[in-house]
Amino acid sequence: MDLNASPLPEEDEEEIFEGHEEEGHEEEETAVEEEHIETAVETLRREREERRQRLKREHPEEVPKRNVVQKKDPVVQIHHTRFYDKNKLPPGWLDCPAFGQGIGYIIPSKVPLGEFYNDYVVPGKRYSLRQVIHQQKVLGRELGLVIDLTNTTRYYSPADWKKQGIKHVKIACKGRDSVPDNESVNNFVYEVLQFLSRQKKKFVLVHCTHGHNRTGFMIIHFLMRSQSMSVSEAIQIFVNARPPGIYKHDYIDALYTFYHEKRPETVICPPTPDWKRSSEFDLNGEAVPDEDDDDDGGIAAPLHEDTAPNEILTNDDVLGDAIPYDQQEKMRQFCYHSLKLGAGAKGTSQFPGSHPVSLNRDNLQLLRQRYYYATWKADGTRYMMLITCDGCYLVDRNFCFRRVQMRFPLRQTNEGLAKETHNLTLLDGEMVIDTLEEQKQTRRYLIYDLIAINSVSVIERPFCERWNMVEKEVIEPRNIERQFIHQSRNPHYRYDMEPFRVCRLITSDYN
Repeated sequence: MDLNASPLPEEDEEEIFEGHEEEGHEEEETAVEEEHIETAVETLRREREERRQRLKREHPEEVPKRNVVQKKDPVVQIHHTRFYDKNKLPPGWLDCPAFGQGIGYIIPSKVPLGEFYNDYVVPGKRYSLRQVIHQQKVLGRELGLVIDLTNTTRYYSPADWKKQGIKHVKIACKGRDSVPDNESVNNFVYEVLQFLSRQKKKFVLVHCTHGHNRTGFMIIHFLMRSQSMSVSEAIQIFVNARPPGIYKHDYIDALYTFYHEKRPETVICPPTPDWKRSSEFDLNGEAVPDEDDDDDGGIAAPLHEDTAPNEILTNDDVLGDAIPYDQQEKMRQFCYHSLKLGAGAKGTSQFPGSHPVSLNRDNLQLLRQRYYYATWKADGTRYMMLITCDGCYLVDRNFCFRRVQMRFPLRQTNEGLAKETHNLTLLDGEMVIDTLEEQKQTRRYLIYDLIAINSVSVIERPFCERWNMVEKEVIEPRNIERQFIHQSRNPHYRYDMEPFRVCRLITSDYN
């Protein structure tokens, strides 16, 4: 349907007007015309034509000088193998700003379009891969990595980046009805951290469709895990670099929930940008949704679901989120190194923690020769725990690592929130389930031993010394900070939202 054409009258309307002409009732025709009310379709067409005329006056240089022949075929073939709808530009893409300011070495951007879209975008609005590289070079930025968060492959060919010597990483994230899942977030943060550790001067271009919601969501996660700051501070950094920032309520709420922070009343979600609201419309004046749209008005799924009040906790529950394979391999090697076991073979899955032994006659002799500790039998699940600056990781008996969001501040002399947290601290313990009042269940991690603290192995120190270090270096800093937050009127972090509590296993020593 041609939206610029005048609407055809209905058949019954033609008969009415013809009848009026035959009867010569000119006064009645005048009355009908005076009572005519502009329909929504007519209003939309009039506003669209006014907008086109205004753009022609404001940007005369952007009007193509050559004559463009309109093709009747609604699709155009690319490389004779794939077909793209020539009218399927992302809604709001044309007027969306191309990219934002750099956040360190990260550049938020809208999706660049392949050269095959050039015939359908006026020259002044084009944003192709070549233009991206050129524009960043003009600003003194050399791209080394592009992370694509769109949930489609139709916008460009990743091979075009590789031809320019730029690495391309695809992390497909749905733009509608959900926020990026935890595993995708872990992959994103790891890719950026690894690249920046190797390439000190090259930049990372991050894009979704428009470079706001999914892009901002991922960059804020990176800031939270690479620097010491609150969610509000990270959100403001992205807003300053890419105005107006994230404009979906559910994305902002998911960030505060994930990092166990209370959303301040002063943090207000910005309205949908004008360039987004002025996207393509259907005949009813409604925005046309796109298969990879960022904002369709739907409710995003929560990043992680809280435990239902009546849900029964079991020791077989899978805790945490999967991490990239390469990251897991590096953590495995650190565990072997901390335990003085030598370098483990790549891909090994042998759990390096201590194992129970039977009290046979030979082992009973050890009790007579050495000090030993006795404790109650905990009926739980065995886990080692690796604490790093970017997260906390549970290590199961299969030697698999899964990330959980926990906070372990370093010991400090001043009161208040700690600015630094543990990094490469390795614990050994067990996860148990406690039943509290009114049959409410809660998880608790019981620490057995301290293997390494802040990348330094302590396995050769006496057990009693390691045992005291658990209390002084791990448990007390958490308790002190928790008490400070509890007394604060504006809490920064909510320990009660963590997936489990942490304590030292109660023991008694025997000679």
